[in-house]
Amino acid sequence: MKRHQFVRSLLAAACAASLLQALPAHAQNYPTHPVKIIVPFAVGGPADVFARALAQRLPDILGQAFVVDNKPGAGAVIGTDMVAKSPPDGYTLLLMSNTHTVNETLLSNKPYDLLRDFVPVAPINYSDLVLVAHPSVPINNVRELIKAAKEKPGKLTYASSGTGTPYHMAGELFKSMSGTSILHIPYRGSSGARTDVLGGQVNLMFDAVTTMTEHIKAGKVKAIGTSGKHRSSVLPDVLTIDESGLKGYEATIWLGLMAPKGTPPEVVNRLNAAVSKIVSDRELQQNWARQGAVPLVMNPQAFDKYVQDDIQKWAKVIHTANIKAD
Repeated sequence: MKRHQFVRSLLAAACAASLLQALPAHAQNYPTHPVKIIVPFAVGGPADVFARALAQRLPDILGQAFVVDNKPGAGAVIGTDMVAKSPPDGYTLLLMSNTHTVNETLLSNKPYDLLRDFVPVAPINYSDLVLVAHPSVPINNVRELIKAAKEKPGKLTYASSGTGTPYHMAGELFKSMSGTSILHIPYRGSSGARTDVLGGQVNLMFDAVTTMTEHIKAGKVKAIGTSGKHRSSVLPDVLTIDESGLKGYEATIWLGLMAPKGTPPEVVNRLNAAVSKIVSDRELQQNWARQGAVPLVMNPQAFDKYVQDDIQKWAKVIHTANIKAD
């Protein structure tokens, strides 16, 4: 080997070694400037609210500002794709929900793949839904609903905020597990769906517990069951659908953070530790309980499996019900 080639090889090896040594140090110092959290949903929704709750507390732990940037549109695809195309350095994060795990099967032409283009960072929380019926519907519990739906297939109707949304998928999971036929009436957002259920134009709806609680207490709708594994802190007297007879039923709205694939594991672990510390705070948990939200704590590996399992769960429902994107 010629002398200049030998020297060049030594320099290349030295540079590579210095980069490898610098990575943990870089991660240890992370972040050195503000971090952006892209929320691919509208301002004011659950994803936005809890993203801002995190963004307010993360600087106390990590020493830099965390800025929420809402980029809604195309069923969360626009904002998500922006993060997928961002540098994998930990300075652009995605606030994701189970809308993303549904979209993996429902939207075959989206420009990214969740498991290929992202790395799970940390879960945040989950919130139960509540299945309600208009008072004019002669149904008071899950068993009566299943019986009525089987006696008159397709006669009962349920509203949702649109195809592929958590409210829709909760209804399709119910139908799949109970072997019933209930007609889906999709709306462009939850407000219109809720209005028509309250008005009696549609029989049933899965909705956020916090949103529907006031209407349940006012007698404007009847609570048929909540959607989580455990009873809701907001509606503790309402049976879960699982304990009402449809064993294994669970359909919540959950939130988490992801980063572009290739983000250094040390950065991912640092973010995971910070988020886990925040959602484990007792005062915050009590505040979230009043909103019907339950904190989730997992390491990145456990959260990765959680995401994969959720993709498979909803893929089965979508294929069984032959659901197509609007």
